Amino acid sequence: MVQRPQPAPVRGLAQVGRLATLAWEVLRHLPRRPFQFRELVQQCWFFASVTILPAALVSIPFGAVIALQLGSLTTQIGAQSFTGAASALAIVQQASPLITALLIAGAGGSAMCADLGSRSIREEIAALEVLGVSPVQRLVVPRVLAVIVVAVLLNGLVSVVGVVGGYYFNVVMQGGTPGAYLSSFNALAQLSDLWISEVKAVLYGFVAGIVAAYRGLHPGRGPRGVGEAVNQTVVITFLLLFLINVVITGIYLQIVPPKGM
Repeated sequence: MVQRPQPAPVRGLAQVGRLATLAWEVLRHLPRRPFQFRELVQQCWFFASVTILPAALVSIPFGAVIALQLGSLTTQIGAQSFTGAASALAIVQQASPLITALLIAGAGGSAMCADLGSRSIREEIAALEVLGVSPVQRLVVPRVLAVIVVAVLLNGLVSVVGVVGGYYFNVVMQGGTPGAYLSSFNALAQLSDLWISEVKAVLYGFVAGIVAAYRGLHPGRGPRGVGEAVNQTVVITFLLLFLINVVITGIYLQIVPPKGM
């Protein structure tokens, strides 16, 4: 009897279910021993090596564009004293997590998917299962943790470089006052702005790692299937991370009151 192909919505829901199952498996295997600490360190170094320099280079023009645009806008409405706070908050809350998401998904996630995908088509994953070794505990857990650690550190790096770049372009290029820039930032910014940025980075790293691991463990046939899995990883991760950013930002702005109110 020939089975009819499932409709696209059914296949999509099945993919979401398997993705959620993998996320649960990763969380379930976290406290189990033996923990692959050496693999974690190697993966952290690998993800950092492919994302640190691009992150620093991308954060400079991001900070410059935000500072220049806000500096021009605040000058038009006569609120130059708030340029520092507006640009710094925009960089810390929005630009920094988004840059982190782009690099984690585009550089780290794609490399992770390609690595696991090549192992899958060489049947290394099946060999581990035959030997009684869990591929999730041995390969996926340390990689997901490495993506989370690098995402948090990368978010801090992008925030610092973006704020410093915004300060330079506002003060040096637009003739702003250094004291007003720093005082306005201190008056309106709060510690929770940095915390929510790091929370976003943790969620971004976890989601990017899970999606990359899932597509890497289930590629198509041959090298072409691995390439298609890498492309799908980047697209799916981008969509999920931007959706998460919108949801978390909306919740944060409703729960945490602005400073001074």
